[in-house]
Amino acid sequence: MIELTIPGRPIAKKRPRFFRRGRHVGTYSAQAEEERAIKAAVAFQYVGEPLDCPVALDCCFYMPIPKSTSKCNRAKMLDGLLVHAKKPDVDNLLKMVCDCLNGVVWADDRQIVTIRGVKIYGEKPRTEIVVEVL
Repeated sequence: MIELTIPGRPIAKKRPRFFRRGRHVGTYSAQAEEERAIKAAVAFQYVGEPLDCPVALDCCFYMPIPKSTSKCNRAKMLDGLLVHAKKPDVDNLLKMVCDCLNGVVWADDRQIVTIRGVKIYGEKPRTEIVVEVL
């Protein structure tokens, strides 16, 4: 079992951007710097060869509590009574994790057999990842 923590606000995968130069249309990622930062944080924690077997992925995304939240609602958020049901979507958060862990923790994200993602409020925004070898 591999446990990783990525500090900071969880980042969702965005759509690719397109550009046109004459007749040529190309794409690029506007998140290259963010992806490098996540890969660096993971590579610092996970030292070893990328896995080449089926894996299960479990991600818990701790979202920041808005500053304008009342003390009563803040306590409810931390107790799990108020859930994070707004942007970013949990599937886009999972896409970012899957893409950034390619070639670092596993060879390719097609090896993921089971995946689970949860968004909750937390005092310290972070992403906690558990990879289990099946």
